[in-house]
Amino acid sequence: MWRDSFRLQIFCLLMAILAIVVLVHNFFQLEHLDDDTVSGSNWITENNVQHSLSQTTKTTRKPYCGYKQQILSKREQAEQESLLAAIKWPKPSDSKIAFVQSTDPAHSDFVILKPSRFFKVGDRLEVLVRMKDFQGKPKQYGGDYLQARIHSPLLKAGATGRIVDCHNGLYKVFFTLLWPGEVKVSVSLVHPSEAIQVLLRLREERPDRVYFKSSFKSGRYSETTECNVCLPGDLPVCNFTDLYTGEPWFCYKPRKLSCASRISHAKGGYQKGLLTQEETLFFQSDVNIKRPILSSGPDSVIVKPKAFTDSSGMDRAEDPTASPSGYYYEDQWRSRTHWIHHFNKSDDITKCLQGKVIHLFGDSTIRQWFEYLTAFVPDLVEFNLGSPKNVGPFMSVDLKHNILLKFRCHGPPIRFSTVFSSELRYIANELNGIVGGRNTVIAITIWSHFSTFPVEVYIQRLRNIRRSIIQLLDRSPKTLIIIRTANVQELGPEVSLFNSDWYSFQLDSVMRKMFSGIAVHFVDAWEMSLAHYLPHNLHPKEVIVKNQIDAFLSYVCPLQT
Repeated sequence: MWRDSFRLQIFCLLMAILAIVVLVHNFFQLEHLDDDTVSGSNWITENNVQHSLSQTTKTTRKPYCGYKQQILSKREQAEQESLLAAIKWPKPSDSKIAFVQSTDPAHSDFVILKPSRFFKVGDRLEVLVRMKDFQGKPKQYGGDYLQARIHSPLLKAGATGRIVDCHNGLYKVFFTLLWPGEVKVSVSLVHPSEAIQVLLRLREERPDRVYFKSSFKSGRYSETTECNVCLPGDLPVCNFTDLYTGEPWFCYKPRKLSCASRISHAKGGYQKGLLTQEETLFFQSDVNIKRPILSSGPDSVIVKPKAFTDSSGMDRAEDPTASPSGYYYEDQWRSRTHWIHHFNKSDDITKCLQGKVIHLFGDSTIRQWFEYLTAFVPDLVEFNLGSPKNVGPFMSVDLKHNILLKFRCHGPPIRFSTVFSSELRYIANELNGIVGGRNTVIAITIWSHFSTFPVEVYIQRLRNIRRSIIQLLDRSPKTLIIIRTANVQELGPEVSLFNSDWYSFQLDSVMRKMFSGIAVHFVDAWEMSLAHYLPHNLHPKEVIVKNQIDAFLSYVCPLQT
């Protein structure tokens, strides 16, 4: 009998040991999930119970790219393919083009077609641009990135043109003549087609060329590790993929601290040595980056006023897709898509915003709106939230007129100095927490910090924001939502590799397509920065910001016409 009792004790002991082994194994699996479970949707159980963010994933993919883990519906897949096809850029037939055979703006020229004809306001002006290489030979293929505008310096007037690539070294530019007087034409080569191919390669192959970092801290001990949408290598990572949107974000796991000890996010820096010796020749400030193309003949036309019997609404197309969407005249933006009231007095802005809550979401270009309004309106006083300078969140209050103005930056990737982890919020999630209504105004911009990533990353972000906008408008149809577009900026050899206008133009084209057909309004910061006479700047000067604010407030308080 004692033998049976001994065997039973041995059996129980073995079972206990086995149970401990299984428990340890399961715990280890929780801490070191296989990379097949990284997709954001897998971090929510069937009962929608959230798991801890402090999970670690050991990657085997080189590089690990969260955007490649997306699970798209057939409709989402079709939309993504359509968007990528719409922004597909022409390529040279030969992938290896010598520098002397690349586009030279100094040898290229443009000609105004029929410059001596009689022009009046409302007519269309057509320009032909002829591209040549550094040997003076005509280019035989397209793909150059150009910018063009018409302007009258004395009138402080300007408008952008529509450029058509003929794919044979020729480009047509179409302008609508919107004011009388002498109107000059300006055309610039932003990047030659050969440089665009380099930018394409960098976007697909080097999404890590801007890198980020996070600090982890416990007590007096701290560590800093690199973070990104994509992390190369097979080191353990902290998976900070957003539980609700599935937006991917990863940091290398600290050596001694847990993932849950993350306290901040910041820009790490920019990778160097991205180009070959030959490729660097395609990015020279005084040679082929934003260089003017001169006319081979007259570069201006005389425009007569419309006859009195003509329609007086030519400059007000009232068409959301009008091209151009507006123009400057006497330094004031005149939109062709909606009527604009110029808010030149702070009292006018106060009257417009009285009783309203204004949410500004995005990057530093929409933070300029917060700064402008807070500085211009005396009763709008910033409330000190103790936020880092230029980072936020920020809030200004006018208690007398019941106005609340708020700014919050979008979630990663974002190249700000230091953002507290608790303040890393995704716009889609923030929108889901807003009740909305006729006194709620929301303005959004998101573009600049996505320029180094494959476009699929940006599409996913916009898809989540769009979904939240549609849900918000469904529950609160009177909520006003305004999208601020991208804008052009000053470019040099280094900036071009990270924030080229070509990158911004592609993202802006995607954004406009994805938000078309839903009840949002646009402030066309792209045309407002390109049409103006001031030098291009990532953060446009106050006169341009003021015109953006006028366009914004004209949606909030539309003129009664």
